[in-house]
Amino acid sequence: MKVCIVGASGKLGQYMVQHCLERGYDVVGVCRSKSIHKLDSFKDRIQIFPGATNDREVIRKAVSGCQAVLTVLVPWGVQQYSSGTAQAVMDFAEPGARLIFSCGWHISKDGKDVYSRKFKAFLRFFSVIGKFFGMLEIDDQHEATRRIFESDLRWTVVRGSDLEEGESQGLPVWSRHVGDPILKSNLTRRTDFALFMVAAIENDELIHEAPAIVGCQTSSALEHASQKK
Repeated sequence: MKVCIVGASGKLGQYMVQHCLERGYDVVGVCRSKSIHKLDSFKDRIQIFPGATNDREVIRKAVSGCQAVLTVLVPWGVQQYSSGTAQAVMDFAEPGARLIFSCGWHISKDGKDVYSRKFKAFLRFFSVIGKFFGMLEIDDQHEATRRIFESDLRWTVVRGSDLEEGESQGLPVWSRHVGDPILKSNLTRRTDFALFMVAAIENDELIHEAPAIVGCQTSSALEHASQKK
């Protein structure tokens, strides 16, 4: 299988590259020219397309021949970076390709997620400050995922909790709605977030789902597992 990773040089992207290589996939990476050096440890094993991830021509070339595309939707800048990236991937991906996108818990597919006051205040603060300084555009992630949700392509949108570094604890567990008890711990190892993204390629049960994930060894996940026994 040939897999394109859009945003390969970031921390999450690098973990996805590693997981894909461990599964024997051919890997193509897209990242900004100034970040190519972050992929030096993989440079002899992957093909790299330098450029902005919302550059349509770069994406068109990178996804050609790929059976799956893993995309990190980052809200950088105020130039519709997330929506431009998502649209390019959807426009140029091969017919029938698995499209896996990453974002945070703040994205809601059906409006049934339940967020704490603290979470909503935190999100409002960074949305305003980020946009004021021209660094972040949270609203554009909403636009990007709106377009994805309305698409009939073979997509999955993986919504990550807070992240931490550390050794893998295994494949995260997931639920359809933030606020469900299993997600209460709100913590996932970054390498396991990447693992979930890669595993989703061959999990057709996740097509047209927006799973919110949490680490499988967190207290809320373990409590949920014990209740099922």
